[in-house]
Amino acid sequence: MNFDSILSQTIDAAKQAGSFIRSEINKFSKSDIEIKGKNDLVSYVDKTSEKMIIASLIDVIPNAGFIAEESHNSINESLEYKWIIDPLDGTTNYLHGLSPYSVSIALMHNDEVILGVVYEVSNDECFYATKAKGSFLNGEKITCSTNSKISESLFVTGFPVSRFYRNKESFELLDYIIKNSHGIRRLGSAAADLAYVACGRFDCFYEYDLKSWDVAAGSLIVTEAGGKVSDFNGEDNYVFGKEIVAANSLIFVKTLQIIEKFMRSK
Repeated sequence: MNFDSILSQTIDAAKQAGSFIRSEINKFSKSDIEIKGKNDLVSYVDKTSEKMIIASLIDVIPNAGFIAEESHNSINESLEYKWIIDPLDGTTNYLHGLSPYSVSIALMHNDEVILGVVYEVSNDECFYATKAKGSFLNGEKITCSTNSKISESLFVTGFPVSRFYRNKESFELLDYIIKNSHGIRRLGSAAADLAYVACGRFDCFYEYDLKSWDVAAGSLIVTEAGGKVSDFNGEDNYVFGKEIVAANSLIFVKTLQIIEKFMRSK
């Protein structure tokens, strides 16, 4: 299988969807916004973007499955190859005219992510990686930061849109990081957060209550950029396990120890 060709087609699909997303930013109104759940928004832009991506990819790998955010029923997700798609990660940002917002597309082979593309639409930045071939931003190789101290590191995180059962622990962790690092940001697109860790803008990203389409592509881009990724228990269940830690390799262990102290799953 020619993964260079598959990557090229995936990038094209992400950019075509991104072009549509960009073209619609000043056209929709509040009446176009649907409420999926508390603080969980969607519009025709998300849905159309997803249809465009699936149409672009459906023949790239015959009989591949799809796991896509806006599809009510995933398509053949148990197959050997499956695409994991977030057609617009950062919908709330987009609907409020804020950046970043991203298209995220990953390809899994059995249980392993082997290809990932994150296209941050507002800045026209395309991050991508294939297994064992490194990570790139608009054609240039990228690597994670080389900060080795938590005190000199910049963190990024996100907050759940509806499941607030770990707020106490999360705010205690937030308080610790604020007091012991260069600070913490909340940008509103997990896919972009991971891509920014991969290129060294952030040193660490962590978040809980995420879905596979939020993190599948970005997690590979981080690891191929020399970083490390796990769930809050230090294990590999981060694509479907709803929690993730991603950091440069120099602070990963220490960061995980801090996060485990406050957030370790019971």
